[in-house]
Amino acid sequence: MSFQAAFDALNLELPPAPKAIGLYRPLIVVGNLAYTSGHGPLLADGTLTTGRVGDQLTVEEGYQAARQTGLATLATLLENLGSLDRVARLVKTFGLVHATADFTDHPAVVNGFSELMRDVFGAECGIAARSAVGAVSLPAGMSVEVEAVFELAE
Repeated sequence: MSFQAAFDALNLELPPAPKAIGLYRPLIVVGNLAYTSGHGPLLADGTLTTGRVGDQLTVEEGYQAARQTGLATLATLLENLGSLDRVARLVKTFGLVHATADFTDHPAVVNGFSELMRDVFGAECGIAARSAVGAVSLPAGMSVEVEAVFELAE
């Protein structure tokens, strides 16, 4: 099954592809790699999931925010590449969790993004090298931010 067909079969609701809110591009292609800028948990209505995990949000709510960040990333890929079949694999994920100083379960939160990528691109191509770290704050108060690198198909 193609990645686009796998995505279509999941019946996911994507938010609008995020627009730059500064001087950057949401996606840049260099050679056979597509680099996404930091994406946040953008909802279909254009708002962001905000709040600090370990204080205002639970781990499960943070997980859902990370999953929503994955949906925003997929929206950017589709807008810029036209089809998820242009992707060969997810290479690297860098996840930031807006968390309290004593919060230590960042990987469980970023799993929301990672598990969505696995579901769309499969275990072989959707599980990447990854970092999951905490941040004292994130732009616009969003609860999660994720950057990713995708290898493109030839």
